[in-house]
Amino acid sequence: MIIAIDESSEVPIYQQIRNQIVLGISDGRLSPGEQLPTVRGLAAEIGINSMTVNKAYQLLKQEGYILTDRRNGARVQERFDGKRELSREAKETLRRIISEAKVAGIAEEEFLALCSSYFQAEEQEV
Repeated sequence: MIIAIDESSEVPIYQQIRNQIVLGISDGRLSPGEQLPTVRGLAAEIGINSMTVNKAYQLLKQEGYILTDRRNGARVQERFDGKRELSREAKETLRRIISEAKVAGIAEEEFLALCSSYFQAEEQEV
């Protein structure tokens, strides 16, 4: 999986890494149990400080997306608990996106159709 960092983004680099790994899990580019690059390896590949990658991995571990241990490194979680609930941060992001859509004059039906198309595209890619 290739991680692309947008240096001009207001989103912190560790968050960009986290977001792209979650996207990779969601769309099937990262399989359950798949080995992730080492912290140092990914940092060198992207050209950033290893502490930034470590922060992303720690966040992913805390959120339950990956498992880490000293001998085997980081791996995508084999199974997800199916809690069927978004995190507080995800809900806040969704609320912000909905607000932006409303301000842009997008009708609710159009917004929901867009959400549905993205959701279905994710399911088809898996």
